[in-house]
Amino acid sequence: MDFNNQVYAVVDVETTGKGLGGNRITEICIVRMKEGEILDKFTSLVNPQQPIPGFITQLTGIDDHMVADAPLFSEIAVDVLRFFEDAIFVAHNVGFDYNVIRNEFRRLDVDFSSKRLCTVRLSRKLLPNKSSYSLGRLCHSLSIPLDNRHRAEGDTDATVILFQRLLSLDDDHEVITEFLKVKSKESTLPPHVPKAHFDQLPSTPGIYLFKDQSHKVIYVGKAINIKKRVLSHFYTKKSKSYLMGQEMHHIDFEETGNEAVALLREADLIRHHYPKFNSAQKKPRNTYQIISYKNQRGVIQLAVAVSKSFDYSVITFYNRAQAVEKLEWMCEEFHLCPRYCSLQLTTGRCTHYKLRNCEGICTHEEEVDYYNEKVLKAIDALQNDKPTFIIKEKGRHPEENCVVLIKDGRYQGYGFVDHDIPVSTIDECESYIKRKTPNYHTHQIINTYLRKNEMRNVVVLDQMTA
Repeated sequence: MDFNNQVYAVVDVETTGKGLGGNRITEICIVRMKEGEILDKFTSLVNPQQPIPGFITQLTGIDDHMVADAPLFSEIAVDVLRFFEDAIFVAHNVGFDYNVIRNEFRRLDVDFSSKRLCTVRLSRKLLPNKSSYSLGRLCHSLSIPLDNRHRAEGDTDATVILFQRLLSLDDDHEVITEFLKVKSKESTLPPHVPKAHFDQLPSTPGIYLFKDQSHKVIYVGKAINIKKRVLSHFYTKKSKSYLMGQEMHHIDFEETGNEAVALLREADLIRHHYPKFNSAQKKPRNTYQIISYKNQRGVIQLAVAVSKSFDYSVITFYNRAQAVEKLEWMCEEFHLCPRYCSLQLTTGRCTHYKLRNCEGICTHEEEVDYYNEKVLKAIDALQNDKPTFIIKEKGRHPEENCVVLIKDGRYQGYGFVDHDIPVSTIDECESYIKRKTPNYHTHQIINTYLRKNEMRNVVVLDQMTA
């Protein structure tokens, strides 16, 4: 590339601020440059054809009255295209301005495309160790005048001076050449996170956390390949990924060694942090329990109840249909009464369409003590049906195993154990695991794993030596 004759178009836009898809331009400024010298400037207010929110007016000073007689974007589109002709698109946080302008052209059925450079990312590379790379603070630290802040022309003029400084620091164009390579993806990465942080991500299974400027978790994800999955968020054109990238300042990760524990850890962290950009796994899920209690006659009754905890719970389910199915099994297997199992609403004899082996407790033909013995046997059978087992999976490195413990049918947690340490009993396993709280999502993850793997890597309690 002949950088001596290369033209750059330095851009800033002000918008209505209604998310990426509904964001319309209210003001635009473009400066064409070559060899560090300004060739031409275009600036204009733009009628966004929608109301400007109050908080945007407070920030920019642009209100509905100011843009009422301004041209529509369609009326200045030819001039805008002319300024970008044969030029590299340059902006401070280029992803924002580029996507907003490209979407305006899409509304006109124009396919706008340009090579682009981000002065935020260039500054991180050429001006390292600055406390902040926002345009205001960066200009202050470099003594660059920034007049008329948050107006397109004022911000563009400051960005032009900043870009001129950056060009002088890269006189052999080595950095710019690297940034412009198709495979570099520099312009697509979040502007506030150094590329080195992405380069340091491992290509192993685990979870990753995106955090905002105050280190608040805004997204949790799981991956078979952490590095590949993280980067994929920002190679897409989806609005959610773009908006997430704008708020993202930090990345954390945890290696898990396998996908199963990555899924379990992801569920645990989403429940703990309730991240802004996670949509799945945030909706509360009811738990269903088979409970037992004595009525006024002294008969032990069974029922399905929705509750987080219950003193008389026999077993907990994360699906009501499964709870009812298990209750029907108990009723049929132990000759219980559908009425006293809450499977039928009636005050007289039970008349369940499927369960017909009641021995008469509902009509006082069966002794209460005898019936209660059957209920207790059913409860014992149900409790004995809750399996205890461990899942052995790959650890974080070849000398390590990962162990997931399910005790009495409930997920207990996971841990990592060296290959040369035997884990042959539940007591031994419990000494290594990190305790976790089971929920609907961990229940689904374990069940899906068991169906998918057909009990491979599973060691049931009966198969373990005491």
